[in-house]
Amino acid sequence: MKNTLSVKNLTLTAMFMALNIALSSFGVPVPGGHFYLNDIVICTAAILLDPFSAFLVGGVGAFLGDLFFYPLPMFVSLATHGLQAIVISLCAHKLKMKQEKTGAIIGVAIGAVIMVVGYSLGRAFIYSTPEYAILKLPYQILQAAVGAIVSVILCYQCKIRTLYLNSFAGQAKQA
Repeated sequence: MKNTLSVKNLTLTAMFMALNIALSSFGVPVPGGHFYLNDIVICTAAILLDPFSAFLVGGVGAFLGDLFFYPLPMFVSLATHGLQAIVISLCAHKLKMKQEKTGAIIGVAIGAVIMVVGYSLGRAFIYSTPEYAILKLPYQILQAAVGAIVSVILCYQCKIRTLYLNSFAGQAKQA
């Protein structure tokens, strides 16, 4: 738990949160709304960070992004992206499989389902029309899939997870 309170971890959490807020501020226009890329940041941070830090990046970061730019769904974002980030982080760190990335892949898959279901139910509730949620559903699925796939590629193929672990290895020994 000491690693959670380190300056490095707080700085990395704040950086990911700022990226989440920035990517929540603009999106590609699609029928029924916008397609956002902040799921890439949420999933990547959740693979790397502990569950509490992942919740801050995913839930609080998405909440703040909505608060600043489009406040209506901010509580849906807090709950949905927060839960998504916690589940991904727990799977990535607690599921010990033959391959290191298997837990992360399972986590992002479950996280994608959480995000799609959470936003679909949230939109149906907020806008009082299930039709709006159904209209947006294909783009929600695409957003969740892009976030899951790109985050696993960034963490394991582009070696971001290895860089993260190497930068925190000395700190873990000192703590």
